[in-house]
Amino acid sequence: MKSKFNVTGMSCSACSAHVEKAVKKLDGVTDVSVSLMTASMTVEYSDLTEQDIINAVIGAGYGCTVKGDTAEKAQPQQSAVEERNREAASMKRRLFLSIGFLAVLMYVSMGHMLGAPLPDFMCGVKGAVAFGFTQFLLTLPIMYLNRAYYSKGFKALIHRSPNMDTLIAVGSAASVIYGIFAVYMMCWGMGNGDTELVEQFRHDLYFEGAGTILTLITVGKYLESRSKAKTAEALNKLIDLAPETAVVERGGEELTLRTEELVEGDICIVRPGQRIPADGVIIEGNAAIDESALTGESVPNEKTVGDTVLAASVNGSGFIKFRAEKVGGDTTLSHIIELVSDASASKAPIARIADKISGIFVPIVMSIAVITFAVWLLLGESFTLALSMGISVLVISCPCALGLATPVAIMAGTGKGAENGILIKSASALEALHKIDTVVLDKTGTITEGNPRCTDIIEYESGAFAAAYSIEKLSEHPVSAAIVAQGEKMGLTAQNAEEFEALFGRGVTAKLNGERWYIGNKHLMLEKGIDCTAAEKDFEKLSGEGKTVMYIANSTVVVGVIAAADVIKSSSHEAVKRLKQLGARVVMLTGDNKRTAEVIGKQAGVDEAVAEVLPTGKAEYITELMQQGKRVAMIGDGINDAPALACADVGIAIGAGTDIAIDSADIVLMKSDLCDAAAALSLGRATIRNIKQNLFWAFFYNAVGIPLAAGALFLPFGIRLNPMIAAAAMSLSSVCVVTNALRLRFFKVKGVENVQQTEHIAADCNVSMIDAVDAVCEATVKSAETSRIIFINGMMCGHCTAHVEKALNAIDGVSAKAFLAEKKAVLTLTADVSDEVLKNAITEAGYEVVSIE
Repeated sequence: MKSKFNVTGMSCSACSAHVEKAVKKLDGVTDVSVSLMTASMTVEYSDLTEQDIINAVIGAGYGCTVKGDTAEKAQPQQSAVEERNREAASMKRRLFLSIGFLAVLMYVSMGHMLGAPLPDFMCGVKGAVAFGFTQFLLTLPIMYLNRAYYSKGFKALIHRSPNMDTLIAVGSAASVIYGIFAVYMMCWGMGNGDTELVEQFRHDLYFEGAGTILTLITVGKYLESRSKAKTAEALNKLIDLAPETAVVERGGEELTLRTEELVEGDICIVRPGQRIPADGVIIEGNAAIDESALTGESVPNEKTVGDTVLAASVNGSGFIKFRAEKVGGDTTLSHIIELVSDASASKAPIARIADKISGIFVPIVMSIAVITFAVWLLLGESFTLALSMGISVLVISCPCALGLATPVAIMAGTGKGAENGILIKSASALEALHKIDTVVLDKTGTITEGNPRCTDIIEYESGAFAAAYSIEKLSEHPVSAAIVAQGEKMGLTAQNAEEFEALFGRGVTAKLNGERWYIGNKHLMLEKGIDCTAAEKDFEKLSGEGKTVMYIANSTVVVGVIAAADVIKSSSHEAVKRLKQLGARVVMLTGDNKRTAEVIGKQAGVDEAVAEVLPTGKAEYITELMQQGKRVAMIGDGINDAPALACADVGIAIGAGTDIAIDSADIVLMKSDLCDAAAALSLGRATIRNIKQNLFWAFFYNAVGIPLAAGALFLPFGIRLNPMIAAAAMSLSSVCVVTNALRLRFFKVKGVENVQQTEHIAADCNVSMIDAVDAVCEATVKSAETSRIIFINGMMCGHCTAHVEKALNAIDGVSAKAFLAEKKAVLTLTADVSDEVLKNAITEAGYEVVSIE
């Protein structure tokens, strides 16, 4: 059986590894997966109880409780979001208070070196004790604010599983202990009139070292807490897709119920613009169902009696009744939510090299310090010299360089990415990029533009397309919108069409100048007895290219053919080429039909095209690749891609995609340019090379510095490193690591132009990647001179956004894109257009303008 648990007290990958190791020791456990990010654990076991597993985790030094059952996934997890937000807020207070006390501490300890004045009672030999004791008092609040490092670090040491917290605790404690010792020695010197001793130890205070270590590490912890809070919000957005209420027919009456009250067999009624509350089968009516939230396909599916409908899809037009067959936690949407949650929890955390080594490094350093102290005592040296040697070993091996080796390089790498419109939301994602060998691409909106376009017009009689344009202007179908857009681009003038009728699943018909015209598929032509012979060759050719083909006919014969398709982006082929040059195998994964997938895949140049895959199947395909030992990056833009994005080693979202896809992904390509995916891989590899260099120099420094601190040169040459010199050497090692990491700022991202809109917030990305995502979104779409954002009420479905786009794009100098979820339209202006003109266009289309920015 399988159970899920919440685990508390984990702070790094060494912690999660220790928890996993403790549980694996239990007889009957077959598989364990511990997630540091979600603080959760999934265990498969037999012949055990949940309490046995909890006891094993508690015995390892961590907290553990049983997670709620699966039914809870269908309910909003607001409490989880609030908990993550509270954690981030608490960490933020800790950080800023620590910085405040550290600033004062640094002024007292080092300000006089720069000529800053100190109070008289701290100056000179007479003020030495006050000078040292004041620093100690200023260090205490920083230690108290960050006491978690000590409680967790020393607890891990007691349980023989030292981690980064242990390194932080030991290093900072060593500085404080030696500082306290120095204060006592100054007191002894003052009491005995030994001014030379007082002066010596006045310069041997290392309280600021402890404060600096604790504060720098807290910066990283704060960014981590913000990332956790954002992860919980992404899951809530998925949950919010489900409607809160449903209209059902019971006993001949229409009742409005909460969706949780639905039962299998209920007859549900859905009107235009409403979301479908459950999975079921239509028993009455027909409608164009927008399933883009689940399938990612931009064109609504026309469904009638006997067809299946899915929860969270939108009824774009038509009235339907359906029988609910899957409700609550059994719907397709609920399964997607569960997949995102489970994938996030089961994703193995990237093992930090420093965390792996810390389990050996810390006890070795402590042992060397103790041995050093004992050896010098046995050699007859004074207690002071022996203690100084031992403390020097601890101070020179302080984990600053080791701790900075990874995060500073990560910050430099993420900052460089931000300059180029590549937003990397976590350090683990950047680390994982360098091992990627397989890239899986979604089709719609990722490789292709995401909206159908009129690609081919073939006329057998003059004026055929003009007639189609005039009739299609009265239709609301997305393919009709593509025809109308092409007609407007050609400058056609619409004729007055009469007796217009939409023929469900077949096409449209109307009269022009008293003559009946038909525009539609082959079924419509056969139904009306229209001769299609002249168009058969063109139909086969265009259909073979994966395009949607429509006939233009009068009452007797086909007079033209129109083809529409979701065409690939101009950069897609080049992007696939670059990914291959980096050694990656490229796979296209889509829910579209096989013929279309093969055509698009061939145009893009992918290695393999996998078609007719549902959202759950996408995640399963990614999992299969990972089980084969592949390191997989998934690139997508839709809600349907969210499970696969969360499941992959690295999830990459297109910036123009949905909020849920962006929140589920590890990396966001803000320019929506697939070429940036190749740039991200290159940047990831450069960053990891930099991290490895940093770690080499950090350990090389320790390999040389620790023997010197232990007194290896004292007996033959009389040279030793007192704690002050050791601390200076430790600081120098940190400077070297930081300097090397900053070389990433000069990294050239191949084939990627700098994004001017993101340059001014690159520094913010180093402070908070989550805030940077929001900021760059705004910077990308909003420019005071060339763009507008219009917030609109009344848009209910994909047809509504098409109406808004049509109304705005009809204005000269306006290019518009409407977003249903955000209830807004983003405009790019190439001419001076007043807000009043924009407002009137939207109002005439039947919608309400809330504001224009």
